[in-house]
Formats: sequence, structure tokens, C-alpha cells
Amino acid sequence: MKQLHFKKICLAWLFLLSCFGLAHAQQQPNIVVILADDLGYRDVGFTGAKDIKTPNIDKLAHNGVIFNNGYVTHPYCGPSRAGLLTGRHQARFGMENNVSYSPDDKHMGLPLTEKTFAKRLQQVGYKTAIFGKWHLGGAPHFQPNKRGFDYFYGFLDGGHQYMPGEVHIGADGYWLPIMRNTGVAEFDEYLTTALSKDAVKFIEREQDNPFMIYMSYNAPHTPLQAPEKTIAKYKHIEDKERRIYAAMVGEMDQGIGLLVDALKRTGQYENTLIFFLSDNGGVYPEEWLPTFDWSDNSPFRRGKVALLEGGIHVPFVAHWPAKIKQGFEFDGLVSALDIAATSVAIAGADSSDGLLEGVNLVPYMTQQKTDSPHKALFWRLEEADHIWAVRTEKAKYMRQPLPNVGRSFFDMVNDPYERNNIVDQKPQQQAELAKLWNIWNSKNINNILLQSWEYKKARNDFYDQLFEQNKQEAKDRAVYKIE
Repeated sequence: MKQLHFKKICLAWLFLLSCFGLAHAQQQPNIVVILADDLGYRDVGFTGAKDIKTPNIDKLAHNGVIFNNGYVTHPYCGPSRAGLLTGRHQARFGMENNVSYSPDDKHMGLPLTEKTFAKRLQQVGYKTAIFGKWHLGGAPHFQPNKRGFDYFYGFLDGGHQYMPGEVHIGADGYWLPIMRNTGVAEFDEYLTTALSKDAVKFIEREQDNPFMIYMSYNAPHTPLQAPEKTIAKYKHIEDKERRIYAAMVGEMDQGIGLLVDALKRTGQYENTLIFFLSDNGGVYPEEWLPTFDWSDNSPFRRGKVALLEGGIHVPFVAHWPAKIKQGFEFDGLVSALDIAATSVAIAGADSSDGLLEGVNLVPYMTQQKTDSPHKALFWRLEEADHIWAVRTEKAKYMRQPLPNVGRSFFDMVNDPYERNNIVDQKPQQQAELAKLWNIWNSKNINNILLQSWEYKKARNDFYDQLFEQNKQEAKDRAVYKIE
């Protein structure tokens, strides 16, 4: 009789624990990270665009938190994405370069020592998905399904053709078929729309589970392609390339609208934290790409590749109706690294390894804290300590061998747009920023991989040398005779 009573008590406790676990799972918020590619700072409505319409992005901004000082960790694609997904600065693990699409190379990708925050969320019951651009390795062990994502619909290289029917085998990754998980997939409409619609299906499929979506658009990255009917909406823009670019941004905005509608339709909207940002600034006509002049990074100087504000200061929004009851603007320093830290914290995932370098933004999003999440932010390019920047709330010290840049110091309070270089005029402040950067840099390592163009050149040179060597050996060998 006592044994039966004990069993009943155990069953009751198991029932209560299962109920608690179910309640906990239901309370875990969904997380959607929407990342644009090469989006100009002033090319969305909430940052001041007049010629491009982005109503869906603007609604997220005006009903959420606009981070007026939101930054990425690098001024171009691959390293910026590596930092965002791992929640660690990419210089910590030697990945300050764009990964080449080389599926036969077992080393060319995000190092296997690094854990994505998607993997951390998987471990606490989240269903995770990526749609669009990966750009962190083409070999099987680097692909999304091995790096924390349950579902993948997109492409492995740094970009892709947007129009259906253009893919073919034998070219680079931009022309290859897209993938669904590890297999070949298709798209029969504009790629940005196809990616968005597939994400909608994922939301509908996983609405009973906590989920994380990495909506990794390649828009508005080149090639400049958009549906004619959308381009026609922007006929008021005289410049043809900007007109197509505007249409690409408009298509992305419509895709984001599809996601938001799906969240509302499935009852997930209130309890979904949405981040929106770009991976770096929009393109700028540097001397090696003089015709790339269709994005608008104003009021900041320059754009993609630069450590001036135009390259790293991006449109950055958080939206979460369950926590953010009224939209507001926040002026503290915010980093893309904070996305991983915030996601892991609200999911109840493990961060005990101490590797995450971001800050949980929830207290700032709920206005419990009003100070800056970061006292300083740091940047470094693949040339190690020769190209660098450090920014505090008050000042920025940097060096980059670009025209009219070089070694620069800016008063970010009175000169946030970096018009007046006052290098060496405030030596004490410069020394303080230099010290901060040196301490931070002491934990970094240099690149373990070649930059994409270097890698491709080395690979081509290798094959050329091998061919010439074989040809010479063939000439040197005596021609044999038979009798």
C-alpha cells in the first residue's frame, strides 16, 4: 500500500514537472534576425529615405527600438556575419576575410571550434532555420545543417542570381542551384520573394515550438536585379542602377511584410523578438570599384569596406510587442554581437563557457537601463594591427589607408559625421583609446585563411604551375618505340 502511494506521488510530481516544462517552452520567445546585405544607411524610411518606400521595416522601427548607434563588427560581408552568428568578434578566431566558395577545401569556412548561437538555442528546444545567404563555408561540415540549423533554404556562396531560370552548373556559386538542407532545390519567382515565402512556411510549420529564424537576405547586394513591375514603381529615380537597387530594397520590405503577417496569423507576433539590421554599409565608389555608386550612406562618410561610420554604422532595430510597449530611440553603443547574447539569454540557453562578447539588450529595450551597453567598440581588418578603429561614446580613433582618411581622431559628440579630423590635437584621449584597443587586440589572432581574392589567385597559380610542370615533364620524357 505504501509502495502504491509512493508511485502516485511520483506520477503527480512528473505531471507537474511536465506541465512546468510545457509552460516554459510556451514562454520561450521566438527570435527572428533579419539581415540585409549592403544596405545603405539612409535607404530605409526610418533613417530618412525619401525615394525608397519601406513601410514594413518602418513599422518594426517605430513600434520597437531604433538603435541610433548600432554597429556591425566588420565593414564587409563574411566577417560581419561570422561575428553576428557566433556572438564573438571574428578576430578572436582569425576570420577577418570573406570565405571563398570551395566545397572541396576542408579548411575554408567558419572554424569548427566556434559555436553559433543557433546551436545554443537548439540545445534548449528551439527549431532553427536559415533562409538565404550563408557565406561561411561550402564543404559539408561547414554547411548550415552542421552548424546549428535544423533547416536551410538558400545558397552557400556570398551572393546569387535573383531571377529564376538563370542557374546553371559549371559556374561559380552565384549561378548554382539553391539548396534545401543538403539537397538541390528550386525557385520559380524572384529569389527574395521565394526566400520570404519559404520562411512563412517554416513559421506555419513550427508555430507550436519556439523557433529562431536567421532571415539572411542577399538583397540588395549585387547583381542588381529586380522584377520589372517593381522597378516601374521607382521610375521617379533617374539613375538606372539606383532605381533597380530601390526596387530590390522594396522587394525585401515586402518579404518582411509576409513574415510579419505569418507571425500575426499564427498567434506568434506578440512573443517574437525581431532584429533588423544590415551586415555593413552600402557600396561606395572606392577606386577599385568606381562605378558602385547606387546606395546612400548619408549622413555618414564613405561606405562598405571603410571603418568610417558609413561602413560600420547600420540601420538597427529591435521589435518585441510583449516587451516593448511603445517605440523609442536609444543612443547607447549597440553591437551586432549583442544579438547572440540577447537571444541566448531570453531563450534560457547556456552561455557558461564565457565566450559570448555581446550584452543582453533586454534591460535596454525595456528601458530599465538607459546607459550605454558598451563603453567602447573595436574593429580590425585582415591586415591585423595596420587597419583599426576604436569608438567610445565620446570619441573615435582609427587608421585606414583610404583617401582623406589615414590616421584620424574624431569628436563623436560634436562631430558624429566625422567631418573634422583632429588627430594629435587631444593626445591624452588618443592615448586612452589606443590603450583600450591594445588590450582588446591582445586576445585576437591573425587570419587563418586567405582573403577570397588571394585564395582564388593562389589556387589558379597552383593549377597553372602544375600544368606547366606536367607539360615540361612530358616534353622531357623520351618518346618510346615498339617493335
